[in-house]
Amino acid sequence: MAKKIIILFLVIFCITPLSFAKDLGNKINSTEYPQGDGVLPDVQVNPDYVISGSVEKNIDMTLDNCIKLALGNNPQINAAFQDILASDARVKQVWSNYFPTFSWQTGYTRLKQLQLSDALGRKLEFDYYLLGQISLQQMLYDFGVTQNQATIRKLDYEGYKKTFEATVNNVIYQTKDAYYNVLYAYEAKRVAQDTVDKFQLFYDQAKAFYQIGMNPKVDVTIAEANLSNAKLRLIEAENAVNLAIAKLNNIMGVPYIEKYDVMDKLQYRPINLSFEQAIDIARESRPELKLAEIKVEGTNQTIKLTKKSFLPTISLEGQYQRGGKSWNSNYGFNLGAYLTFPTINAMLIKNEIKEARYLYDRELANARNTQNSIYLEIQNAYLKLDEKRNQIPVAMLQVKQSKENYELSYGRYRVGEASPTELKDAEILYEEAQLTYYNALYQYNSAKAELEKSIGKNIPDDEAVEFIQ
Repeated sequence: MAKKIIILFLVIFCITPLSFAKDLGNKINSTEYPQGDGVLPDVQVNPDYVISGSVEKNIDMTLDNCIKLALGNNPQINAAFQDILASDARVKQVWSNYFPTFSWQTGYTRLKQLQLSDALGRKLEFDYYLLGQISLQQMLYDFGVTQNQATIRKLDYEGYKKTFEATVNNVIYQTKDAYYNVLYAYEAKRVAQDTVDKFQLFYDQAKAFYQIGMNPKVDVTIAEANLSNAKLRLIEAENAVNLAIAKLNNIMGVPYIEKYDVMDKLQYRPINLSFEQAIDIARESRPELKLAEIKVEGTNQTIKLTKKSFLPTISLEGQYQRGGKSWNSNYGFNLGAYLTFPTINAMLIKNEIKEARYLYDRELANARNTQNSIYLEIQNAYLKLDEKRNQIPVAMLQVKQSKENYELSYGRYRVGEASPTELKDAEILYEEAQLTYYNALYQYNSAKAELEKSIGKNIPDDEAVEFIQ
């Protein structure tokens, strides 16, 4: 017994980790990993050469900064805004019916009268010159047709504004979700690095026990395999961070942005919002509901416009001409007021009115379907948020329990009471518990962002609760 205690004393206090790790890994390949002097530019050949990198240009990124970048650079938002401008121009195009129209024409014509030439037995040919013909027309009144057309275009304009709001709402949600995913990827990377460090310590311990004859070679092999697997997971975690950042940059519309540092960390921010309050907010803030109402009114205006298909138009028209046998031999003009009736096809107009009414009923049904879909979307988001909120304390308790279990297993292994398999299982369980907890935090924040999207408004939250270190 005394001999065993002496051996343990030597392992724990006399053999340092540096002695364990001196033979680890392969020797450095100088061709693949050259010294710094071998890759730096020759300043004697090019003394003005300057090395610059993104490290000096790093910026601190927060969620608010990401949202501002997305609102200013996301191409979907820009496209929706251009639709608003184009719709506004179409409204003005309709009002142009009340503006005068102007035209000018000049030309040369050679005429031969066929019937008079035969009747008189003479060849009647002559030239006709038109120096200029100026025409001016002004519509006075069309019995409300232009008014209805302008109302429809105005409704389209309001609809594009609501579509723009919906696009902004969706981009903000995508930005939040991508940002929270970046935070989760960083936490997963930190957990993976911590796991590598623990398995490195485990490997050093197993090798020390083997060198003094306490444990067999298989323990070292197991520890080495565990360390390799942990390093592979670390590589995957580092790549996941890069992919998450790339997705966030793409949503913000700045895929080539300089390297930045994420300042936030995953947190739990409780909210005080009932399901009924969420529904009430959505009725006032959700742009899709307003858009559905606008489409219903648009089809109603189309019915009114179709019923006016047989109404006439009152207009003034003036014309001045100069020409004749020569370019400037004579002139003429006319001025008049006209009541112009359209070509009427009673059957066509009747069925156009029927079509407009059917489209109106269709938009009513679509509006009800939109309302039901948004209600379901809010319900799903609210229930998902409640589920993730309840998972967080359970995941937190699991982290504490698995950490305690790992510490006990590691203590038992150091005194030779636990097997390598027991220590490995304890470490894997601790790693999975941490990932589960951070994933629960990510899912909660993502569900909160989804609920904000479904009601069309940001939800004020209470004081944040810091994550587990």
